[in-house]
Amino acid sequence: MTAPTQRANPLAAVLEDFQEETPRERSNRPDRSAVAAAAKENGFVSRDPSKLTAPARTSAADSAPIRKRRTYITGRNKQFNIKATEQTIETFRDLADKLGLSSAETFELAVRALAAQHGA
Repeated sequence: MTAPTQRANPLAAVLEDFQEETPRERSNRPDRSAVAAAAKENGFVSRDPSKLTAPARTSAADSAPIRKRRTYITGRNKQFNIKATEQTIETFRDLADKLGLSSAETFELAVRALAAQHGA
C-alpha cells in the first residue's frame, strides 16, 4: 500500500508573502481632532446614533400618526391574516382604540356580533 499523496495548496505562495510582512506601525494616524475638524469643514455627518437627528417627514404616509403597538400575552396562538382596504383597517383600528381593546379582542367581538346577528 502506498502513502497518500499530499494535495497542493493553491494559496501557499500568497500565504508566504503575508508571513514575511511585518505589521504597520500605527503612529502615523492623524489626530482625532484634526479628522473631526476636516469632516466638519467638508460637511460630513457623524454616524454615531446619538448624534443623528430624525429625518423630516415628507410623504403623506409618513405624516400619519404613529399608532400604539398592540402586543398582549393572551394565550391566542393562531394567526389569521386577511387583506382589507386602507379605510377598513383604519376603521377597525379606530374602533379598537375607542373601545380600549386589542386587535384580537376587537375581532372576536365583531365575529360574535355577526354570529348573533345571523344566527350562527
